[in-house]
Amino acid sequence: MPPERTSGHPALPFGAWPSPISTSDVVRAGLRLSYPAVHDEDVWWEEDRPAEGGRRTIVHRAADGTRRELLSAPWDARTRVHEYGGRSYAVAPGVGVVFANHSDQRLYVVPADSSGGAQGGASGGSGAAAGRGAAGDSGNGRVGGVAPRVITPEPETPSGLRYADLTIHGDEVWCVQEHHAEHGKVIRSIVSIPLCGEGEPRQRVAGSDFYAFPTISPDGEHLAYICWDHPRMPWVGTELRVTSIADGGSWRVTGGATESVLAPQWKDDLTLYLISDRSGWWNLEQAGIHDTSTQPLCPAEEEFAWPLAELGGAPYTSLGDGRLAVLHGRGDMRLAILDPRTGVLTEPDLPYDGWVPCLSADGSTLCGIAYGAAIPRSVVRMDTVTGRVEGLRRDIGELPDIAYLPVPRSVEIQSRFGRRVHAYVYPPANPAVQTGDAAPPYVVFVHGGPTSHSTTELDLRKAFFTSRGIGIIDVNYGGSTGYGRVYRDHLRGRWGVVDVEDTIAAAEWLLSDGLADPERIAIRGGSAGGWTTMAACCASGLFCGGVSIAGVSALAPLAASTHDFESRYVEWLVGPEDPLLYASREPLARCGQIDCPMLLMQGQDDPVVPPAQSEAFVAALTERGVPCTYLAFEDESHGFRKAETKIAALAAELAFYQQLFRT
Repeated sequence: MPPERTSGHPALPFGAWPSPISTSDVVRAGLRLSYPAVHDEDVWWEEDRPAEGGRRTIVHRAADGTRRELLSAPWDARTRVHEYGGRSYAVAPGVGVVFANHSDQRLYVVPADSSGGAQGGASGGSGAAAGRGAAGDSGNGRVGGVAPRVITPEPETPSGLRYADLTIHGDEVWCVQEHHAEHGKVIRSIVSIPLCGEGEPRQRVAGSDFYAFPTISPDGEHLAYICWDHPRMPWVGTELRVTSIADGGSWRVTGGATESVLAPQWKDDLTLYLISDRSGWWNLEQAGIHDTSTQPLCPAEEEFAWPLAELGGAPYTSLGDGRLAVLHGRGDMRLAILDPRTGVLTEPDLPYDGWVPCLSADGSTLCGIAYGAAIPRSVVRMDTVTGRVEGLRRDIGELPDIAYLPVPRSVEIQSRFGRRVHAYVYPPANPAVQTGDAAPPYVVFVHGGPTSHSTTELDLRKAFFTSRGIGIIDVNYGGSTGYGRVYRDHLRGRWGVVDVEDTIAAAEWLLSDGLADPERIAIRGGSAGGWTTMAACCASGLFCGGVSIAGVSALAPLAASTHDFESRYVEWLVGPEDPLLYASREPLARCGQIDCPMLLMQGQDDPVVPPAQSEAFVAALTERGVPCTYLAFEDESHGFRKAETKIAALAAELAFYQQLFRT
């Protein structure tokens, strides 16, 4: 059905409705709150600064409620392990906060102050220079009068040693180390590093291509971790292994080539909690470290984890009374408390629709990142005994009138061969406009990954468009996570087929229900979503235009030039290199079938999808005379971070749609 008519207000063209949500409002909402940690009554988390070049800082909220930023510019708490990074810091009680600095990827310690927090406040010189004790401007590279102290060696190759998944054990930090050696070879291991900074990192485990979730038993005798090798991805097959810290002996507990095991945590000295998809869903289990079987804790056709791309998250955590705080669901993940002895799952009454898989607990205090369709992403603290919930920080300082925010509706769409497709529909919403009887334009949003998924989290970027009269359907095409292993495996060997069919099916569903104007349906996506956008425009005449941000256009060049983490991913998604097979899927080889205008945007320093991917597609369209606009942004990587870039990109996208949809 078309949108309801609002009487008493002028009828205006779709895409040109007056909106209180500006490009600056959207960018200011880009704090990307993430990875909270709690100790006693103190809480820490990561927070972006788009207005400062997109750098990331660490924020500390003390027990008395005061909040302060621990790292001033140019310090940037970001790890580049896997290029996607993850949690960049760990709290060492009584010592300070250990963090990875983006410019050199070395680990530093912000010393603890007398209250148990960490020093912060003053601006400083370059992080690398401060770590070496060199003098700089504005405080000689100091933070709060104390220079962060470097604890890892300077590598021969700049940023050649990287660290992630930090965990504190005694007077050491244990973590994943990524060594970028000569000729592009990447070697990973688990190492321990003295917090005092005296001595080289000590290699504890090596031999696999990838590692995650290093965690040490309560008695300090064993190290548990996840590992996997090329060509597998962590959502395809991983192993849970345990290593004796005393003698280095190692053995497999569970997992393998066709089982994705994630997030080991110790129940006691000899028992582990873990998440496995052996049932077809990522469910919680427990296993003895010397057993050959695992025990399900709460079997359900729901996911208790997200795909492992960034390192350092925690989809569940142990509480002081032995219960577990867990996340579970399909699509959005809800918070619940699980009693592992009985398997009883209890959901507290909370106002949030979903949670990000990065929980932290100390005793009965739980911290996480929660959101709702009309609630900004927030750092939330909960007392799991009393049920008291407190929001500590919101991604958006001041919301627009709720009437301008779209209300998502979850739908299931039938694609080819009866395949079910999950999607969220966001109709246009603006109380100041009379819509009339005409159906509005819509944009099909395609998420990246491609093994990822969209949620109903409040996104001012979506509201920016819907408040101007442009509807959105956000598609979790076959291959997306959040709906079980079978759904995830729909994309195996069929990238460029299933994702394309499902996004086209979403557009066709909009038309069958009379929701969208058949002449005004566009499509947009970034990274893998950019690939699907370009491929869908090749495969169907339904779309009047497409927007690709850092999209993949050709497979062989991607496999040859992308970063190590995803360097074999194409084999799973499509198959071993075969010129005929690749040409049948990739947009660049099929661009002769496109006749709709395209907008392409790209970061010039992108190590995941190099600029050559967009440049080749733009050149091919230009040669054919297809209208195409290309915006290249300097000093931007995979995902724009600078405020000025985000503003320019969003404004360009709106202008593109307004031109497409004009009547």
